[in-house]
Amino acid sequence: MLDKKALSGRKIHFVLLLVVLLCWIPDVQADRPNWQHQEVDWRLTDGSRIKAVNYPADKQPILLNQHRRNRPKIRREAITPTAETPLAISAAGSVFAAVIDSPPINGFVPWIIVSVTDEAGGFWEIDAVPEAGVVGSHLTGSPESDYAIGIFDTGASTSLFSDDDAFKTGMYDQGFVTSLEVELIGATGSAVTYTTNPLGTFIAGLDVLEPNGLLLNDAEMLGESNVSVLAGDPVESPNLPTAIGMPLAIYTGAAFSNNNLFYTTIDGNDFNSPYITFYSFDDYSVPTYSNHIDLELRPTGGVAVQYIPCDLLDGCGSEPDGTPLYPSIILTGLLSGQSLFFLPWVSLADGGYSLNLLDGFMLDTGAQITVISRTIASGLHLSTSNPDFTVEIQDVTGQVTIEPGFFLDSLQIPADGEWLEYTNVPVVALNVASPEGGYLNGVIGMNLFVDLNFVINGGGFESVPSLEFESACHIAGDIVPPYGDCIVDYYDLAEFTDHWLEDPNSPDWSPLCDLAPPESPDDIVNFLDYAALAQNWLQGI
Repeated sequence: MLDKKALSGRKIHFVLLLVVLLCWIPDVQADRPNWQHQEVDWRLTDGSRIKAVNYPADKQPILLNQHRRNRPKIRREAITPTAETPLAISAAGSVFAAVIDSPPINGFVPWIIVSVTDEAGGFWEIDAVPEAGVVGSHLTGSPESDYAIGIFDTGASTSLFSDDDAFKTGMYDQGFVTSLEVELIGATGSAVTYTTNPLGTFIAGLDVLEPNGLLLNDAEMLGESNVSVLAGDPVESPNLPTAIGMPLAIYTGAAFSNNNLFYTTIDGNDFNSPYITFYSFDDYSVPTYSNHIDLELRPTGGVAVQYIPCDLLDGCGSEPDGTPLYPSIILTGLLSGQSLFFLPWVSLADGGYSLNLLDGFMLDTGAQITVISRTIASGLHLSTSNPDFTVEIQDVTGQVTIEPGFFLDSLQIPADGEWLEYTNVPVVALNVASPEGGYLNGVIGMNLFVDLNFVINGGGFESVPSLEFESACHIAGDIVPPYGDCIVDYYDLAEFTDHWLEDPNSPDWSPLCDLAPPESPDDIVNFLDYAALAQNWLQGI
């Protein structure tokens, strides 16, 4: 336990942008007549949690498990871009969109394994160093069990460890937790955390664990060294989650496979998540998909992940000069920046009103739900006093507020390739602080990605960060309807035989039937393609 006497000095006030949620309390009540109350535990941006959802008895939001059981179809249809659509992401006339009807209100949690070592740089070396494997010595004698289970969180400007995990991984016992406080602001109060001295953090998907829950092989882990994180305190910040944020996400290619879901039980707690595989951002084996979005790193200008040491701005009290005063973040200027991933354009429509090609939507893998700001809600003429549902949000301080939710008619995300379009989209109206000042237009959460396989590549400051995706029902031979129905069956075989021996010069040519070779189809529908279809016969997720 950290000696509380060491905390008697000056308190450092530093609000981490985007780890902070600025809630407002609208005039909505959970106890409306004929409304149902359901307790849940969903993650929101900033480390806050949704603890309950309230809804009319005849309009229950679709939950993730229901959505997966029903195996919804993904339609492929032509849409006409607006006049404002940049030519770089639209073709002449129409473009195709993968249309996902009624996404669930809650998405998946990107659970990961986190291991900690003592690997740090020299005195006054403040830059984090990406590492292709685990380096340094673990802080405990039992690293096979003394790991943390956290989330991969692109909505966190720094990396955070709960008080339990800070103790479990040895940060406290080995003296890595300093007495320097960082204050996280919630809806009605604040929570205190502490910076750590530089160390190494390494991550992998849950599938690296043995069936008995032990981490016996860390060969698939990667991470960074010389990074300062925040550690929670059992009294001052008991609700703090463990989350690996942008300081490491910028250096990785994170591949999510919703075709394959991983289930495990560790210490009596159940976890399920898509398979997540991490690569170095410049690894040639990072999966690529045909649909591509260049992400924006905002605020712009970030060139390194750094912590701010004492003595540059202020003293350290009892801590020596050079101790991290503020944890490692993507800096774009002195105590500014804290850059995050943003989608360049999002379009929304509801009830005849539309807002096209908006920027200011943050991509947050740590949020299970999607959020729009109060301003966007007003622009769509949504009445916050008459919501479709409400959610009860508990912030990092433990305080709870009630916020309104709505089902939007449409949400579009333009892409190079096929766009993404969602209908009957559940969103929560909430103001979330932006790293650029003011509020975000919205947060795109993982409820919109449960039907996709996708890769987020941070670019490592050497290339533009990107998001690539395909339908999670992408099975060779699944050609009917045009974007597939998650199974290869007689409908697909009938469509395939209709195009037998056709090539691109045929009047009814269908490239969807040209299945082989998979890396470079040969422009003819023949026995090679039939073999590919037969190999996946009746296969589905």
